[in-house]
Amino acid sequence: MIALTDQVVIITGGSRGIGAAAALLFAKAGADVVITYTKNAKAAAAVVTSVKKLGRDAISIKADVGKASSAKSVVARTMKHFGRIDILVNNAGIWTYGAIGSMKESVWKETMQVNLDGMFFLTNAVVPIMKKQRNGKIINISSTAGQRGEAEHSHYAASKGGMISFTKAIATELGPYNINVNSVAPGWVDTDLNDSVFSDAAYKEQERKKIPIQRIPTPEDIAGPIVFLASDLARHITGEIMNVNGGSVLVG
Repeated sequence: MIALTDQVVIITGGSRGIGAAAALLFAKAGADVVITYTKNAKAAAAVVTSVKKLGRDAISIKADVGKASSAKSVVARTMKHFGRIDILVNNAGIWTYGAIGSMKESVWKETMQVNLDGMFFLTNAVVPIMKKQRNGKIINISSTAGQRGEAEHSHYAASKGGMISFTKAIATELGPYNINVNSVAPGWVDTDLNDSVFSDAAYKEQERKKIPIQRIPTPEDIAGPIVFLASDLARHITGEIMNVNGGSVLVG
């Protein structure tokens, strides 16, 4: 029922976790895929191969999207290869420890550069193309932390809260151009981003029990809502923060 045939999607941080799962689901829906990565070229190449096995075209681009020049290069290379950009998924992000009062300035700045600046630079570069097409979908991957805060991760919560406000602000700005802007806000997800905390089996089980649905989601559980928001089924949804957390955090 979801058909994205011949549409082109850029997914930042698409070599692993939620980004990789989304890349494959977009391909199954008929889209061609561009993923960005920072370090793991082998993982990125594996995602590209998997997309091509599904009959769609794909390229991977090594890029630090937290830099304006890199973001512009990703957009330029996508346009050169595909000639259009229909969907942008701002997924690249980091999650690190940082207790307030002892957090290093470098830790704060790195989180803002990757999580917040990266979203801004890619969006800023893509919007003129979408405006010209008078069509587009932008999906920002935020977090429950951006809504309720997260102790000892205030820098991460601040970056995701900024992402949520940015989503709402540009949704109203871009609506007249037929560009929908939404956010998917996961809670815990069983990805390598959380390997350090989930290596403690007892802690992982404790967190699982807190979730009403009684399971920690896979990346595929988050990819589904992302693809939904990129489809025509969601054409009248914009400025929305879609919580995908099994009921663990209930906010309006």
